Amino acid sequence: MLNIYDVSAAQQSILKRVPPDETSVTPGVQQRITQTFGEPLTAAQAVERILDDVRQRGDEALREWSERLDGTAPASPAVPPEELQAALQRIPSELRSALEQAAGRVRRFHQAQPITSWMTNTLGGTLGQYMRPIRRVGLYVPAGSAPLPSSVIMSAVPAQVAGVTEIVLAAPPRRGTGKVDDSILAAAALLGIREVYCMGGAQAIGALAYGTQTIPAVDKIFGPGNLFVALAKRRVFGVVGIDSIAGPTETLIIADDSARPDWVAADLLAQAEHDELASAILLTPSRALAEKVQQEVAKQVQQRSRADVLHVSLENRSGAVITTDLDEAVRLANAYAPEHLCLAVAEPWRLAEQVYAAGGIFVGEHSFEVLGDYTAGPSHVMPTGGSARFSSPLNVLDFVHVVSLIALDPATARQIAAPAAVIARAEGLDAHANSAGERL
Repeated sequence: MLNIYDVSAAQQSILKRVPPDETSVTPGVQQRITQTFGEPLTAAQAVERILDDVRQRGDEALREWSERLDGTAPASPAVPPEELQAALQRIPSELRSALEQAAGRVRRFHQAQPITSWMTNTLGGTLGQYMRPIRRVGLYVPAGSAPLPSSVIMSAVPAQVAGVTEIVLAAPPRRGTGKVDDSILAAAALLGIREVYCMGGAQAIGALAYGTQTIPAVDKIFGPGNLFVALAKRRVFGVVGIDSIAGPTETLIIADDSARPDWVAADLLAQAEHDELASAILLTPSRALAEKVQQEVAKQVQQRSRADVLHVSLENRSGAVITTDLDEAVRLANAYAPEHLCLAVAEPWRLAEQVYAAGGIFVGEHSFEVLGDYTAGPSHVMPTGGSARFSSPLNVLDFVHVVSLIALDPATARQIAAPAAVIARAEGLDAHANSAGERL
């Protein structure tokens, strides 16, 4: 059931952000940690043990942890290129066509983003910035109970547009199969990715970050995952770059009386079915609409295949909030900074102009969030947990780095050497001052 809250109650519950460091594991997860390690470690301590082992022992540790945590480990984690092509042939033609359409739209969208190097001659000589693609990146694709070929497209295509030459894909085996799901392998084949590894969890992040005897290390790691993947990415940051620390997915819908209750309910359920920690929240000044949506949710949830997941996420982290008006709804949305913000209102552009903290703004009921997940164009990898206040959706700039270019002419060098020496002496760095003074 979708609960209905007033603003005050919502701010103390479903709209209240919990810092990532305060996130606790469920009793079931804690029990599995204790069984695996023989002692009641925290999730962070468990991840630290796994990463240290992979760093020290490489392939052998990767295989052992995969067997213990996934229940299986292939003789070699590398998926043969011919298996990628075989998977592409095995998937239904309808799915292949859909993946091709999605990849095409995502590519065209990201090709429109400027990433040009630049130079200026206005400061004496030549100064500027080279925009250089990152050489080698690792893309983590979660694939436990629900394999996500769309995540392959949404991460790999911006990397290709940026000019990354080495794209490495890591995906855990689907439960009960011991192999990466065909849909993920097919998406990789469709994009021309040839380096794919069957490995998941913290051990996969360790292999990508540190390298093993058979897996060369990458320069930056991308992709969402469970708590253990997120903690592993945080731990290896500095050894490699990371895109972000992804939390549970979330949608916030602002709606008025013009919205269709059945569509709003369907959109909330589409978000809530991701996992039990997903958040699907409605903000509306209309209690009548909220009650109709509540009824629709109760009706539609019984028709969904992941009803067990839906019941948990709807009860714990989702709900409808009755606001004074739409302007208050926008203020609450900006404070919450959702991954997805959907505007199901009569005048969506008026509200869109007031939004400054959201991963993506879905303007109007025909721009529903599911299209953003698959075929709209922008990458569906967006900031979660309130990080939309300061970070951005995955884009081409995430796959490049800036190299500053300094090529001064002799006259300018002499002109600015004296003030450089003054600053150096003030900082007590006389060798710096001498280096500048030698040019005077």
